Amino acid sequence: MEITSDQIIISAVLGIALLLFAWGRWRYDLVAMFCLLVSVLLGVVPEKEAFSGFGHPAVVTVAAVLIISQGLQNAGVVALISEQIRRFSLGPFGLLASLTIVVTVLSAFMNNVGALALMLPITMVAAREYDIPPARLLMPLAFGSILGGLTTLIGTPPNIIISAYRAEVTGSPYAMFDFAPVGIPVALLGVLFIVLIGWRLLPRARMLKNASLKLFELNTYLTEIQVGERCDCIGKRLSELPMFATEMLELVGVAKPMGYARNVSDSYVVREGDIFIIRADPTELKPLLDNHHFELLNSATHIYEEPDKHSVILMEGVIAQDSPLVGRDIRYLRRLSGRSVALVGLARKGMRVVRRLRRIVFITGDVLLLQGHEETIDQQFTRLGLLPLAQRPLELDRSRKVGIALSVFIAAIVLAITNLVALPVAFILAVMVYVLSGIIRVREIYEQIDWAVIILLAAMIPVGHALETTETTQWLANSMLAWLGTDSPLLVLTLILIITMLLSSVVNNAATALVMAPIGAAAAETMKVSIDPFLMVIAVGASCAFLTPVGHQSNTLVMGPGGYQFGDYWRMGLPLEMIIIVLTIPLVIWIWPL
Repeated sequence: MEITSDQIIISAVLGIALLLFAWGRWRYDLVAMFCLLVSVLLGVVPEKEAFSGFGHPAVVTVAAVLIISQGLQNAGVVALISEQIRRFSLGPFGLLASLTIVVTVLSAFMNNVGALALMLPITMVAAREYDIPPARLLMPLAFGSILGGLTTLIGTPPNIIISAYRAEVTGSPYAMFDFAPVGIPVALLGVLFIVLIGWRLLPRARMLKNASLKLFELNTYLTEIQVGERCDCIGKRLSELPMFATEMLELVGVAKPMGYARNVSDSYVVREGDIFIIRADPTELKPLLDNHHFELLNSATHIYEEPDKHSVILMEGVIAQDSPLVGRDIRYLRRLSGRSVALVGLARKGMRVVRRLRRIVFITGDVLLLQGHEETIDQQFTRLGLLPLAQRPLELDRSRKVGIALSVFIAAIVLAITNLVALPVAFILAVMVYVLSGIIRVREIYEQIDWAVIILLAAMIPVGHALETTETTQWLANSMLAWLGTDSPLLVLTLILIITMLLSSVVNNAATALVMAPIGAAAAETMKVSIDPFLMVIAVGASCAFLTPVGHQSNTLVMGPGGYQFGDYWRMGLPLEMIIIVLTIPLVIWIWPL
């Protein structure tokens, strides 16, 4: 089969896209849209099909799942689960097992990133209460959320994409629980490995840190305090200030109002206006401010107005991958929040940060300590793209609607399973009921949709379709089969699973599914075997991104709070992926025969 110019073009565009995805310099939604526009301009994607992806059932379903996840949170479903966990007197092993199992089950019926976001604050509080290093709990929690997504159609975007692709090819999508016969055994064995063995493979250094000091590694927060005119330290040498000799307070440097931080000796004489850059537990800040009259440099003084009406709190949050703060600084945070919150401290992936806060550019995984009104800080966290790491105030009027939320959700699933309505329609109906019943507000509908993922899917679907219309997928499949031979579908199936897993570790899992599905289908057609086992292994492989923190949002979200390094993930992820390969292939062959 001779390669054509269109095949060269679409292959080049896709290759560049994969490199840009892996590089991570630009957001994946921008990369996807760039690839779509280039494909249109070069003629491999017709103009009339350029934006057809926005109406694709997979895109609508993913958006609806994200909204429903927020509705379940608002209704108090997760709070109820948290209360039930706390009723039991669990040891460290029992806590790890219960949290991992709960997030795995939740991920089967809601977006897995959403399930992790719901369980993250519960886990951080539990780590502090049980005096367990968060690193022992958080990576198992992230991996459990990924495993749970394998079990149902709505658990993860790759399953939705694969189902929609099968509908295009065969005329029939996968049903809600068609993924379960393979996904449930894989998830069960994966959770068993994580709980019994996996967490022990993490570096010992991550396990030696006290949970009450870890970030909630509170002693790694970089905070700035200023010497006010009433400060009793003015005129004294640093050696005369015992508060900076404790383990809970570390003086990193001293700066002038518009200057850089610099190291000073113990003989330095404190002057009014000096800015102390300290590393401290927030619980140590109050005595410092009250007893010695220091001032929080970045605090918003106006939030103390009307003390009878407002409760000022400190709340910790981790910067999500799609947060508008990524690549920005404190000035942008102030503008975006309307100065209703103030940045008090910052921690970064367990690493020391010694620069002034106003000179730091935020990155994904940074943990921010923010000060604001209890009544409005939740809204600001949503606007800033932060996931909370501390307990949030519960809205009692919503917590009484657990029954309604669950009933509506189950009804939507039943409607889809019985084929009375299509899955996207069933979920949109559920969203409407949530809005009408007050479980979710109209503004939250738009706030909770991960627009970066929506753009990614909508842009890549026409590009993926171009792979087929130009017969590029057939050419790629033929090239692979020419190397492996067509007499061993089992070998080809295994190789496709491994390639998909590796690709998913550096590329967004939805993009991986969109790219690999046509290739798997073409390979099956060439070998004249069933398409289903190939689509199933691609669904599994696209979601199994356990080797790096960038392959899946769940991995990224726990990197900062857990204090993990880039190389920590493969330690538990590589043996887990090997176990999944060994289990998945025979299961797929048995349940979906070639």
